[in-house]
Amino acid sequence: MDLRKIKKLIDLLEESNLAELEIKEGEEVVRLSRVPKGSITVAAPPAMHMPAPLPAAAPAPVAAPAAESGEAASNLPAGHVVKAPMVGTFYASASPGAAAFVKVGQQVKVGETLGIIEAMKMFNQIEAEVGGTVQAILVDNGQPVEFDQPMFVIA
Repeated sequence: MDLRKIKKLIDLLEESNLAELEIKEGEEVVRLSRVPKGSITVAAPPAMHMPAPLPAAAPAPVAAPAAESGEAASNLPAGHVVKAPMVGTFYASASPGAAAFVKVGQQVKVGETLGIIEAMKMFNQIEAEVGGTVQAILVDNGQPVEFDQPMFVIA
């Protein structure tokens, strides 16, 4: 693939709100993805590592009715609640063997990556909206998340 095409792809990624872009031309593959500091990384094959599948478990509980959701919100620690911006699968780290982006009790700054949501083969970084200490992590690695589902509490 020609360097001019790659530069155009980088410009396209910067102008959009995409977290990752992959283009295949014949046998050539170019993957561009944003990293937490806002820079862009150009990656070549091999394919991206996916977290290992979770063992079979009991089905997840159905979302609480509106009357009970107020009770659930009151059970959360005090602080800013970071909610899922989309439906997808939550991952706590960049790859299966890597350390989690954040842990309970860790200090975070605005814009720091808290986790990733995979939606339609796109990996979207979930960033801290406020600075502070992570009080609670409300989702498990590999767990499906719903739109507007509470994921983190930062105080």
